[in-house]
Amino acid sequence: MKYTLRNTLALASGLIVSSCLAWAHHGSAISYDTQHLWTTWATVTEFNYLNPHPSMMFDRTDKNGKVEHWVSELLTNPSELARAGWTKSRSIEALKPGTRVKLYVGTSRVGGRSGIVMKIENEKGENIVGVRGNLTAVDMEGVPGGLQPGPEDQKVPDNDKK
Repeated sequence: MKYTLRNTLALASGLIVSSCLAWAHHGSAISYDTQHLWTTWATVTEFNYLNPHPSMMFDRTDKNGKVEHWVSELLTNPSELARAGWTKSRSIEALKPGTRVKLYVGTSRVGGRSGIVMKIENEKGENIVGVRGNLTAVDMEGVPGGLQPGPEDQKVPDNDKK
């Protein structure tokens, strides 16, 4: 009886913990507007090859010459990057501070200078990270604040919840 109760409690605890972990992972469309992507040229200021998603800080200059400091996470995770040949050392080298890149960004649903980077291209137009296919994005080069969500964009459509 004593072992059965202990085993039952251990199983119940394991189920609770694993369900909480599964529930904690979120889809990108909940936090970021991935339906309205925009592009901009930016300069990498910091890149971190981390789980569950690498992070990157970058600066972009608006048409008035004002530098905007942005924070972002990459849609892909390190295991996907490695399978595509982008190991930690290769990624860090390609995205070292000072590197100029073209970014495909989905802004945070709450606005501000935060977003998810869906794709990164170098100055030659070669894909560095992200989706290899064609993405539809609005060119927002030089537009202050990039593409900020309106009130209607801050609500997550039912088909975007993951």
